[in-house]
Amino acid sequence: MTTAAVFGSTGAVGSQILATLLAIDAFSSVKTVSRRLPQAQSHKLQAIEEGDITKWGGLISSMSPKPSVIFNAVGTTRATAGGVENQWKIDHDLCIENAKAAKEAGVKTYVFISSGGTRGVLSPFAYVPYSKMKVGVEDAIKELKFEHAIILRPGMILGREKPKNAFLENVFSHLNKLGQGIQDKIAADQIIIGRAAVAAARIGEEGNAPSPYWVVEQADIIKYGRDDWKD
Repeated sequence: MTTAAVFGSTGAVGSQILATLLAIDAFSSVKTVSRRLPQAQSHKLQAIEEGDITKWGGLISSMSPKPSVIFNAVGTTRATAGGVENQWKIDHDLCIENAKAAKEAGVKTYVFISSGGTRGVLSPFAYVPYSKMKVGVEDAIKELKFEHAIILRPGMILGREKPKNAFLENVFSHLNKLGQGIQDKIAADQIIIGRAAVAAARIGEEGNAPSPYWVVEQADIIKYGRDDWKD
């Protein structure tokens, strides 16, 4: 049985990753590290509350049993952080420090929730600070050469309790009325993304990932998190 740890477990996608891990038998033990405790409860869950985010990475090596899989769904907004500089410290610096600590602790599989549209000369979002943060973390994870490194790049995240952009998320949530395939190309419910992250981790742990460094794009998020998902 596998032990997993989740960072960012109180956010939209992180909370769904946690809920999925607790609901399936494949993971016998689940750890979380966060500034506030997650709402989820389970005999499998060991939740660590730590307000000092600079200490998060160091907690990995002391976990028992030691996780073989870590999910990093940490993220904030410029407004919440109080500016781009502070957001960079969390969405970029903290995430890289976490990945390095995981590697040093012997974690085999590292799953990072990134974002779609952050790369490519034709992407209108590729040159904004948020994209540079995500790209920087992705590149750092790749250089660490985990046994299995998995990057999820979802489109618009739907179903948030507190939308980051209420207008756009409302528009995207109704695109399925024009055809589910249209919505699937650019958005997914947070539950689907969370399930896809867990499914991809299991594929990696079973030795069936297509490569040691595996990028799961929007289409495969829909595939693993909804179309192929089995409770």
